[in-house]
Amino acid sequence: MSRKLKKGYFVKGQFVAEGSALDLEYKRELKGTEDATRTDLKRESTELQKLGEDLLTLRAELMNRLQLPDKLVEAVAEAKRITNFEGKRRQMQFIGKLMRKLEAPVLEAIRAALVAQHTPSALETQTLHQSEIWRDRLLADDDALAQWINLSPKTDSQQLRALIRQARKDALPEKPGMAPRHGRPYREIFQLVRAQLAGENASDDAALPPTNPGTDV
Repeated sequence: MSRKLKKGYFVKGQFVAEGSALDLEYKRELKGTEDATRTDLKRESTELQKLGEDLLTLRAELMNRLQLPDKLVEAVAEAKRITNFEGKRRQMQFIGKLMRKLEAPVLEAIRAALVAQHTPSALETQTLHQSEIWRDRLLADDDALAQWINLSPKTDSQQLRALIRQARKDALPEKPGMAPRHGRPYREIFQLVRAQLAGENASDDAALPPTNPGTDV
């Protein structure tokens, strides 16, 4: 009487019978690998969906430099116009689908553009520093106002004088030994000066105040 052969397969020269403990173990490992792959794909899809959402916040000049496919650019512009929640959700899904068609270098360029948008340039950092210097000078030295008006004649001098008076008043401690307060006028002086400096060429001499309040401009 012939012996019925077991169904199975060989792994590294070892016969593995179907339904055996080793067979079940191999199948669990294989299933785990497939699950991991599906998880990775889902994670990648979610990341690309989020990257597509971030594209809606990208400044126009940075967007133009990327030279993205017209279909994606139009989809992003349409998403900005949509106010309906469900409509917006569907549009973002469509954008995510388009994002998955982009090649890796393009995706990296998008990520780099988003980082650049949130990283202050050397000019912006210089402008912030200059604004802080001028704010402190204007509050500490009466002559600084005339110097500033001379360098930035477009400034509303009456508004700036009123802000300086109020900021100095606010800075007076309520009680001896207490730290000075910096209220809204203090911040508004900084914003006013910053707006003026940002509108000028930061490389001009007019935009470069001395760090020593006692030095003539």
